[in-house]
Amino acid sequence: MLSVSNLSVQFGKRVLFDEVNVAFTQGNCYGIIGANGAGKSTFLKIISGQMEPTSGHVHLEPGKRMSVLEQNHNAYDEFPVLETVIMGNKPLFTIKEQIDALYADYTDENAEKIGELQVAFEEMNGWNAESDAAALLSNLGISEELHYSTMTDMDSKLKVRVLLAQALFGNPDVLIMDEPTNDLDYDTINWLEHFLAGYDNTVIVVSHDRHFLDAVCTTIADIDFGKINLFSGNYTFWYESSQLAARQRAQQNKKAEEKAKELQEFIQRFSANVAKSKQATSRKKMLEKLKVEDIKPSSRRYPAIIFDRDREAGDQILNVENLSAVAEDGVLLFSRVDINLAKGDKVAIISKDSRASTAFYEIVMGNQKAQSGKYQWGITTTQAYLPANNDHFFTEDLSLVDWLRQWAKTEEEREEVYIRGFLGKMLFSGEEALKKATVLSGGEKVRCMLSRMMLLRANILLLDEPTNHLDLESITAFNNSLNNFKGTVLLTTHDHAFVQTVANRIIELTPKGIIDRYLTFDDYMSDKAIKALREKMYAVPV
Repeated sequence: MLSVSNLSVQFGKRVLFDEVNVAFTQGNCYGIIGANGAGKSTFLKIISGQMEPTSGHVHLEPGKRMSVLEQNHNAYDEFPVLETVIMGNKPLFTIKEQIDALYADYTDENAEKIGELQVAFEEMNGWNAESDAAALLSNLGISEELHYSTMTDMDSKLKVRVLLAQALFGNPDVLIMDEPTNDLDYDTINWLEHFLAGYDNTVIVVSHDRHFLDAVCTTIADIDFGKINLFSGNYTFWYESSQLAARQRAQQNKKAEEKAKELQEFIQRFSANVAKSKQATSRKKMLEKLKVEDIKPSSRRYPAIIFDRDREAGDQILNVENLSAVAEDGVLLFSRVDINLAKGDKVAIISKDSRASTAFYEIVMGNQKAQSGKYQWGITTTQAYLPANNDHFFTEDLSLVDWLRQWAKTEEEREEVYIRGFLGKMLFSGEEALKKATVLSGGEKVRCMLSRMMLLRANILLLDEPTNHLDLESITAFNNSLNNFKGTVLLTTHDHAFVQTVANRIIELTPKGIIDRYLTFDDYMSDKAIKALREKMYAVPV
């Protein structure tokens, strides 16, 4: 279907890809993974024709159509929503434009040409284009009254969904998507997962959402050492097998046959689990063919995120009474919020309006005043907060060593060796620890904020979209650290795997009060009684 031959990409002296050869076949979904800077987005640009490689070439089977998820959210601002979706199938849309132009200047001479075009249009199922586009939009949460709106008038988060519908429209033979779940809510991501899991053509996707990669991928394409290696199975299989391979490499005294047996048992266990998934047959066949020597350790570096506590909190954690908040535009974000946190709770704070959870954190951290109500932290609690927007922490022109030193509590902690140790855990080693705080990337800022939180040694962690800007390695390490943390956690995240594995309690903030349940995220979202209650809590009075 799509192949890459002898592909090399070099920027100056830096070699990103070196003689890469890989083929993507029909019926498979490929998850492109790699450390930050490995070249994931660059590779997608090359195979989609948006960028030329240094050498080598990309071959798409003749007659096949490729569709790419648009990254420029303002590219179609002048067009109506429904038309923007149909433009995703360029050959179909071109014929439609030609027919419309000929009808606008209709003559007897044009009639024959119109007839020819209409035959081609019908063969492409063109007469159903509008209804098919409308169905896609509705499935992605774009209500019918918005279908004829102009894109420039659409909310930015809804624009993302329209562009996703555009990429999916017309059943492309090769579908390429870079971070498709960004700015999508749980229900939309869930719909997309089910859509792609049953998709018959080729999908190539870059995503930092592990649940999404597990749900849709039949194959992981790992960018490492300037090469791309394909591994059958989903992200979790790749991650756990690479970790196992790394442990085995360290076990110098273990016999080769014992290692082979251990790997074979691992493959068989995953093969059995895979049989329950939507891609059961194809994945199971792939895993049965897998050889133990195909599994190799990764060169990835995982940050050492460890949250210790200066002291254990008492039984009184946080009490909230009748809290309410209103957004700057006057929208009621939540009201009548009553919460009593118990020691050891790991709570997912969720809402259909992301501003609600952020307002809640800002209020209980004393940074914002509530519309009404009050809150009180237990006297033995200490808090460490990771806000969704951390830019105000990085305005001073300090080295990272001096930046982190601001939160040191003792003379020992102020020592450069001690501070560098914390930064080293977050992969800021050597000269990187002297980098200026004002020039950091989004991911580097979050890793610095995590260093700060570790230094504070609080017994309560508040996390507002903590995985934003992080790579898969950092997200995985962060996830594991919260699972091991003995204190209390409040978190809001769109990372499905993160919230599912960390939270044991769900609190949903709504304009009409809260829904509070001791459930996992999946159980909460699939509960029919809770679903009916949620609809009622968000319903707007007629």
